[in-house]
Amino acid sequence: MNLTTIWTESVDRALPLPEYPRPQMVRENWMNLNGPWDYAINTSSRFPQSFDGEILVPFSPEAPLSGVERSLKAGEYLWYRRTVALPESFMGKRLLLHFGAVDQIATVWVNDRQVASHVGGYLPFTAEVTEAAEGESLSITVRVSDGTERGGHTRGKQKSKRGGIWYTPQSGIWQTVWMEAVPASYVRSLRITPRYNSSEVEIEAEVEGEEIAVAEFNGAEYPLPARIPVPDFEAWSPEHPRLYPFRVRCGEDEVRSYFAMRKLAVQKDENGVPRLFLNGEPYFHNGLLDQGYWPDGLYTAPTDEALIFDIQTAKDSGFNMLRKHIKVEPLRWYYHCDRLGMLVWQDMPCGGGHYSPLVVSAPLITGWHLSDKLHVLFGRRDEQARKEFRAELADMVQQLYNCPCIALWVIFNEGWGQFDAKKMLELVRSLDKTRLIDHASGWHDQKIGQLRSEHVYFRAYQFKPDALGRAVVLSEFGGYNHAVLSHRFSEKNYGYKSFETPAQLRTALEELYHEQIAPAKEKGLAAAVYTQISDVEDELNGLMTYDRRVVKIAPEILKTIVDMGK
Repeated sequence: MNLTTIWTESVDRALPLPEYPRPQMVRENWMNLNGPWDYAINTSSRFPQSFDGEILVPFSPEAPLSGVERSLKAGEYLWYRRTVALPESFMGKRLLLHFGAVDQIATVWVNDRQVASHVGGYLPFTAEVTEAAEGESLSITVRVSDGTERGGHTRGKQKSKRGGIWYTPQSGIWQTVWMEAVPASYVRSLRITPRYNSSEVEIEAEVEGEEIAVAEFNGAEYPLPARIPVPDFEAWSPEHPRLYPFRVRCGEDEVRSYFAMRKLAVQKDENGVPRLFLNGEPYFHNGLLDQGYWPDGLYTAPTDEALIFDIQTAKDSGFNMLRKHIKVEPLRWYYHCDRLGMLVWQDMPCGGGHYSPLVVSAPLITGWHLSDKLHVLFGRRDEQARKEFRAELADMVQQLYNCPCIALWVIFNEGWGQFDAKKMLELVRSLDKTRLIDHASGWHDQKIGQLRSEHVYFRAYQFKPDALGRAVVLSEFGGYNHAVLSHRFSEKNYGYKSFETPAQLRTALEELYHEQIAPAKEKGLAAAVYTQISDVEDELNGLMTYDRRVVKIAPEILKTIVDMGK
């Protein structure tokens, strides 16, 4: 069934997703390059002599909104081409070409000169194209290949043969493409760390050129790096998402940014029970699994308003956390979580080879936990793919480090391509000492870290303290199905327990939260993540339909059911 969302028709075909894509480092002098590009799909790695038609960037060719609706197969190449007229404000400046995300392997040329190559479908990359630019226009060509599960690259929940918990694969550009013009010295990146206990924020800047960077905050200037006092600050929380704006200058360059003051920890409460703490107090993370899929745009939300809708609906329904599941979103999604007040558990997308059902599925029933040093069992035989995962994990943490909403990193999920979790945990901890880490969500716990993370679907949940003294989180549960017949992707109905009517679903959720989750919280459960925020393709276990047109239980009613307090 061809589903549309309430935003499908409002997509601007000349300039979709026009908003500035990087809210924590905003410049005035920029161009959005979304919109119609020429495209071709062929089997040659050489520049095409002709193109097949137009594709609407940044929607992948598999997505209905792209106007193409054709899958890129292994062994094929997807080509993009567009000529860009440069505005007067770009003349005499250094030119930066940014890609939000391109799945999986991308090579970029400007005026037929190669300026970038990138592996990995979830993270941004940038090329300086000043020397390649000629005159008042430039021609951009992008070549993409995507083997989905072939080659061991990160692929998330995409699968060539979709079905069940695995979804339609997509390829190519799926986040905003844009350009900036900057002076000779400019700010390449910022690193923002709230120092909660000392009432300071630490701001560092990576600078290109000879000038130094200076932060402007609260009427004062601070050469960077600096620890800047934030006296009498208001702490950030989902109930009070206070953001503080500031600016950074570097010669003639200026960027706008923001930070928040908040502190995350695992500590023992007054009864000696290990729990998650926010700003020095026990805080129950009451969350939803969020896959980030859309029937019209697949990985790409049709509009900025669509991103906001999911977050606000979850908040209105009584949830204070979203677990972004096996996907990295555009930076605007995290900005909306920052400003609206929504904690985020950020998953690393999975990769590797074929996943053995005995390794990734049997533990749900058996409770088995295997050592992830056994690379062959986990589909991790390929050393180069393991190196890629490690590099992308580090890149993800660094790219999203400044987002106040992110409370926890999830490195591996249910053994999908899991390997050497202890080393991966040490890597993440070396990059970010301010957040919590779940090294193995679901199973194949390596008995490390501060959390024991469990998935429970086919039995009643009963809390048990962790023998190692770690905080216990229920990182997936529920998955209750209710099919809304005219709002389903297919005739299939994948899920864990089905209900015919909204009233039956409501009663089942009341029993689930009141008889299982609430008692577990009192005993020591530190967080709970219900599956899931919306239906996704064959999965009809969302609290909303896939097209977001039907909220199965009114938010004001759901809020009374799931309210766990802080």
